[in-house]
Amino acid sequence: MSEHVKKFIEDVQNGKNADAGEAFKDALRAKVADGLDKQRVDIASRIFNDASTEAQDFSDPKPAVTDPSPETETIIDTKGNEVAFEPNGNEQPTPESEVPASDESQPTT
Repeated sequence: MSEHVKKFIEDVQNGKNADAGEAFKDALRAKVADGLDKQRVDIASRIFNDASTEAQDFSDPKPAVTDPSPETETIIDTKGNEVAFEPNGNEQPTPESEVPASDESQPTT
């Protein structure tokens, strides 16, 4: 018999009901804590000491990705429909590396 249970019995016999209530709560807390500790030890031993389990992958395997085409002939919108572009007469800009340097484009001091 634990000390908490002995104190509970003594307090009940002596008519100290308030003290007996506290002793009962202490005995119950100790019993629950002992049960939880036992379960923690049991679960930890199964997790860390079980050599029969194999290591699991941390993530799903990576999907196979093919090389994308450098240029696509068709353009598809978000709904899967092909987008058609028609010339509108506007001139397309050229990259700066292809623009010839001129005096007009240089800042003046």
